[in-house]
Amino acid sequence: MSSPKPDKAFPVSWDQFHRDARALAWRLSGSGPFNAIVCITRGGLVPAAIISRELGIRMIETVCIASYHDYKTQSGLMVLKDIDDKLAENGGEGILVVDDLVDTGSTARVVRDRLPKAHFATVYAKPLGRPLVDTFITEVSQDTWIYFPWDMGLAFQPPIAQESTAG
Repeated sequence: MSSPKPDKAFPVSWDQFHRDARALAWRLSGSGPFNAIVCITRGGLVPAAIISRELGIRMIETVCIASYHDYKTQSGLMVLKDIDDKLAENGGEGILVVDDLVDTGSTARVVRDRLPKAHFATVYAKPLGRPLVDTFITEVSQDTWIYFPWDMGLAFQPPIAQESTAG
């Protein structure tokens, strides 16, 4: 599956992302208690760290799913690391799933299938994926590409691993 090139850009600074992740933690503070966070890597790592600090959640697990393989198109999903079976008991009840963004919802569906009772939270949401999320902060249009601060310098910065294999 390939997404069309987005028409709009939404650059997010580190300061803005930190504010938005803290706002998400504030919104989530009345939804718990949560026993653990399952963050969807890689995008969910930064907001999970902020939310775990703000809500005092010490148990953090990752589920590693690759969907954006070249930063431009979304293609087939690959589960690189699954959720620990112990956390998936009882359908994930008491678990907070965190990601930076829900786009088409394909990644969220994989996690929802594994943890149907978990609370799913993202910092940003697009319309196609929004129904799969319980809590989010900002909705952007489906044709908007969010440039996260870890992807940015003065211009787009390819990941270091990608640069080292190019030569």
